[in-house]
Amino acid sequence: MRRLIGRAPTRIDFGGGWTDGPPYPATHEGFVCNVAIDRYTTVEVSPGVDDGRFALASAALRRAGVHGAHVALSSDFPVGSGLGGSSSAGVALAGSLAAWRGAQLSRVELAELSCTTERGDLGIAGGSQDHYAAAFGGALALRFREGAIDVREISISPALRAELARRCMVWFTGESRISAQQIEVVVNAMRDGDARVLRLLAGMKRAAIGMAEALHIGAIDELAPLVREHWELQRELHPSITTDLIDTMCERAYANGAACFKALGASGGGCVAAIARADRVDALCEAMADLAEPLRYAIDAEGFRVVERTDV
Repeated sequence: MRRLIGRAPTRIDFGGGWTDGPPYPATHEGFVCNVAIDRYTTVEVSPGVDDGRFALASAALRRAGVHGAHVALSSDFPVGSGLGGSSSAGVALAGSLAAWRGAQLSRVELAELSCTTERGDLGIAGGSQDHYAAAFGGALALRFREGAIDVREISISPALRAELARRCMVWFTGESRISAQQIEVVVNAMRDGDARVLRLLAGMKRAAIGMAEALHIGAIDELAPLVREHWELQRELHPSITTDLIDTMCERAYANGAACFKALGASGGGCVAAIARADRVDALCEAMADLAEPLRYAIDAEGFRVVERTDV
């Protein structure tokens, strides 16, 4: 039976989140630094009919103009993790359905198609960085301007990828993200020209630019203080960005060898990350064991890809 399986990675957003979505790029150039990880959304396409179980799958099928196909989705990361899971699913769907109908889409086209489906068809607010991480993989420096996104792929060696995954630890807090209210409040503040919010976002953007350069030269010890600075600014955007558990984890992480700490995504729960000092990885891991579930990963260097195809 004809079958196609595709997958797309999630990501760790080191910095610049909130500057990648409207209305910020229209008046201020946004910038994001992120890295894709091997926690995937997997899509299986086979002959059949859409059962309507997943709204995103139904929207992707309509936008792709694919009929007579059934789509099944699975993932190996927690729901509400703050890892860009919905965008991973959107890119996996867009890429798999394009391959199913024999179309050739660039990685930029995959990211934009996924973003358009999520925003336009489902009305989900948010930025674009997650879609690009899922489409491209690897480490990215993304510059957002009105009507244009510049993508710079940061070349990182296999040794740096391994060391980054060793020292940058991720935990799932077990709390669901509550990002919708946060996004609405912050976006409205951007539209109103709120000086405090714009100052915070400008600082986050500057930190993200520095992060991209630190990754470019392979300097994890230069990346970490910028991530720390970013979190201190990010948490001031809205009271619900942090939680009591996240604050407890942050305090313990710094007491046990972390060089930086931040919540991932819009936060309010989800995953957190900390970069350990080179000689404190084991100590940090042990210190956090009773607070949250560790999420093991490696850096994904491929982005979206078709992993299996049977044309019979």
